Amino acid sequence: MKSELLLRPQPLFHEKIWGGERMRSAYGYDIPSAHTGECWAISAHKNGDCPMLGEYRGETLGSLWKTRRGLFGGLEGENFPLLIKIIDAKEDLSVQVHPDDAYAAAHENGSLGKTECWYILDCDPGATIIIGHNCATRDELREKVEQGRWSELLREVPVKKGDFFQIDPGCVHAIKGGTMILETQQSSDVTYRFYDYGRLENGRPRPLHIEQSLAVATVPFVPRAPERESRRDGDALITRLVKCSYYSVYHVELGGRASLEWDEPFVNMSVISGEGEIDGLKVRAGTHLVVPAGYGALDLSGNMELICSHV
Repeated sequence: MKSELLLRPQPLFHEKIWGGERMRSAYGYDIPSAHTGECWAISAHKNGDCPMLGEYRGETLGSLWKTRRGLFGGLEGENFPLLIKIIDAKEDLSVQVHPDDAYAAAHENGSLGKTECWYILDCDPGATIIIGHNCATRDELREKVEQGRWSELLREVPVKKGDFFQIDPGCVHAIKGGTMILETQQSSDVTYRFYDYGRLENGRPRPLHIEQSLAVATVPFVPRAPERESRRDGDALITRLVKCSYYSVYHVELGGRASLEWDEPFVNMSVISGEGEIDGLKVRAGTHLVVPAGYGALDLSGNMELICSHV
């Protein structure tokens, strides 16, 4: 069966003080606890390298990247470039900011920076996120941080299921409680924690990174305009949510049958709702696949939504 050629990473889970158990009910995942914050669904990062299912059982996504580069169109680079997560925020995440490639290379042992984007999978009524700040100058930002005037400083916006946000390096941001998202990002784990509400973990405050955050924060913040572009392919509505230097991300809504083909080195596919088949492989909400180079057209059937991405 052609679908045996699809790469099937096995998700890994990370417990967080702000995490919950929504991923169990939403996707049937066997999560480790009621404080499960992150599912690393497609990852070859050293902090979570997904084991493979199917034909490549016994390998990891990272080992395939190193030894079978042809699966990824011969792309260059030491590391698989993208990381796909599901984040379940039962409580607020810290206010944070990420560096770009240049700053991370210089200050984080040659790491990549972190550009990311969020698709809101589900959220409680009245949910909000923090994206950006209200300061006009870097001096004003430092002053308000030092004085703890966070409610004045931070830009809080309402969210609903299906919303999408691009988070560029330097963008001050936080996922708030009651929100579950799918995150597409560079394969990086560098985060600077700007503010953590004074909460304790194991009786102690979590470390903050004030000077790094001030150094990399974009001032002033300029909201990014939505970029959605849609087209129909069979019974699928395909909407490109963003195209940037690191990835393009699409939302696919299928109600019937469609044949999809990407001329890309690889494509990440995450089923976020519903169920169906991809070339005869049964998939449902919570299934994650990587389409390797040269796979050709995919025959999709069913009623489901997917988030897809490529470099």
